[in-house]
Amino acid sequence: MRLQNSQPPPACIEALQRRRWTCVPDFLHEDSAHALESCLLHDVPWGLAYRLNSQPVTDLQAADTNSLAPDIRRQLLEQQGEPFQFVYNTYMMVTAYLERRHPELLLNRVLEWLNSPMMLAYFRRLTGVSGIAKLNAQATRYLPGHFLKNHNDYNSDEGRRFAYVLGLTRHWRPDWGGLLHFTDEHGQVRDTVVPAFNTLTIFCVPQDHFVSYVAPFAEHPRLAITGWLLDK
Repeated sequence: MRLQNSQPPPACIEALQRRRWTCVPDFLHEDSAHALESCLLHDVPWGLAYRLNSQPVTDLQAADTNSLAPDIRRQLLEQQGEPFQFVYNTYMMVTAYLERRHPELLLNRVLEWLNSPMMLAYFRRLTGVSGIAKLNAQATRYLPGHFLKNHNDYNSDEGRRFAYVLGLTRHWRPDWGGLLHFTDEHGQVRDTVVPAFNTLTIFCVPQDHFVSYVAPFAEHPRLAITGWLLDK
């Protein structure tokens, strides 16, 4: 994997400090972006992440996903009282790496690259936080019916300082949904990021946000590598 530019753009550093989120366009070198996109489109054995009836996150393996996903989506939509729900395809990169599930998969090299000294230095410069110690990561795929309700990502045990989304989605239309929305203290949308290709979105934690419901007529999957910058 290679960066397009070895240093984060000064305008992105300033925006992150001022409004608590920013987007870095053309984050990866073109060849790296294409290779990672191809991996997400063709090689990843997707599972399903969801939360139902206040139960812990469930990560179904790919073999179970197709048979259960429609029923899970129906139950999630009918469940009115639960404040935090989500359903989307996932590949938990850290767990898979440690368990050596698919050693040939490009995502293993991506995880190593994100935690390399060069990349940790890059993220420390971008955020201005010298204590960034490591990154975790998961690959995500949002299809029609997938969503992520409003939450703030806070987790004191993990030491989350920033969240990131490395978007690998081409030709996305805003009316397809799948938009990253930041909300204010009144629950109103204050900023929106449309899925894009080879763009890194990074934001401070805690910060309220959600991914809007992907419409049935969306023509492409919403693809990304997501995770957190951790200080421990």
